[in-house]
Amino acid sequence: MTVDRQRVERLTRELLEAIGEDPDRPGLKQTPSRMAELYTEFFSGVGEDPAAPLAHTISVTRGPAPDTLPSGAVLLRDIRFRSVCEHHLLPFAGHAHIAYLPGEQVVGLGALVRVVEVLAARPQVQERLGEQIADTIAEHLDTRGVLVVLDASHGCVTMRGGRQTEASTLTIAARGVYADPVARAELITLIGLSAGSGASRDGSAL
Repeated sequence: MTVDRQRVERLTRELLEAIGEDPDRPGLKQTPSRMAELYTEFFSGVGEDPAAPLAHTISVTRGPAPDTLPSGAVLLRDIRFRSVCEHHLLPFAGHAHIAYLPGEQVVGLGALVRVVEVLAARPQVQERLGEQIADTIAEHLDTRGVLVVLDASHGCVTMRGGRQTEASTLTIAARGVYADPVARAELITLIGLSAGSGASRDGSAL
């Protein structure tokens, strides 16, 4: 889906007028076009298939170098991401950590990054974003388990209300064997989460 840039520009002008500003004054004259460009970038994932990057896989047993492929989990840490919270249209940003336990097929690490980028580039909430990443990988990659941990700072927490500038939000989504807290304990350690981060948002142990 392509962002309607002209409509964004028009609505931005209306918004500036609604808050009592003059959209034609020098400092704001280019703001509508800048907002259109910004929204085109921030919401480029709307309508895009997040599973497409996972289409090209490598066979574990018949691949080019089967003796070098992992026998355990594949863990990619510290994937930087940014998204926009759908509640206030303020940004949230942080790091995603993804692990999966391969079956017969593995995927290039860049494909995992792209899954995160596509799903983050749309109006989101962090809890749903982590679940969507986990579902996409679990459903479209030959895997026995998936773990997705997101750690992010939210503009709606740091810049408004209580303005807790040091606060961050940690969420976890697990599929397959990693739905068992014992099975994912090693991965949580490897990711480097502190002991104080040992509970999910619903109070259950990570």
